[in-house]
Amino acid sequence: MSHTAHIPSHRKPRRSASKLALRAGVAGGVLSTIAVAGAAGPANAEPVTETIEMPTLGSLDTELASAVSASAEASHQEALDLSLRAQEDAAIAKAAQEAKKAKAEADRKAEAERAEKARAEAQERASRTQARTQLSPASSSSDSGSSDSGSSYSADSSTQAPTGSAAAIVAFARAQIGDAYVSGGTGPNSWDCSGLVQAAYRQAGIDLPRVSSSQSSMGTSVSLSNLQPGDILYWGSRSGSYHVAIYVGGGMYVGAQNPSTGVVERSLDWDTPSGAVRIL
Repeated sequence: MSHTAHIPSHRKPRRSASKLALRAGVAGGVLSTIAVAGAAGPANAEPVTETIEMPTLGSLDTELASAVSASAEASHQEALDLSLRAQEDAAIAKAAQEAKKAKAEADRKAEAERAEKARAEAQERASRTQARTQLSPASSSSDSGSSDSGSSYSADSSTQAPTGSAAAIVAFARAQIGDAYVSGGTGPNSWDCSGLVQAAYRQAGIDLPRVSSSQSSMGTSVSLSNLQPGDILYWGSRSGSYHVAIYVGGGMYVGAQNPSTGVVERSLDWDTPSGAVRIL
């Protein structure tokens, strides 16, 4: 055999790189498939699925806005309730204060009226007592030395109506009967004793002083037994009388007595005057 003769080699033929890569890829894919299948469990097992609902941002914003709105409304309502309660408390306190003030004022007026009534009643009692003392039989002279307050009186029996100035004075005095007595009153619907006498004499064109002590100091003293309509009757001393009235005839006089009686017509026997003066 020739040295150059072809001897078949026992080496395996080299595989190409592309075939090797192809085989490696197939093997890797098979192994991966097996691994995945094994991890997933048996081939016939159903996949387990679970759905978790997550809140969306839109629903969270809506709920938050509703909560904030409800809280704000509650706070506003509470503030309104507190304001209303405060106003009610203030109104109650004010009403109580005004009621207390009104009661105090009413009590004050009532007390003043009671005091005035008591004073007038005491004055009236004192005048009657003093008149009886001055008209006792032992008394025979007046402040002026003439027999006026000390003399006993007798009602004139004449029924003849007064005339002239006396008639105007008597008519005015009687027209005021029923009017109220008010200290310091000068008419037209309320009087005190000297206010009524002054207004009556003004009807005859005669201006008298305002107070009783000055009125009883005017004119001429006359006896109670010689009275004429229009004469001024007084209680107390002539220069210090505390009450006056107008003699209207028939043993009667008209005067503004006190707050409880007002202007009345009374008999001389009811409250005998201390004396009388004549101005006409």
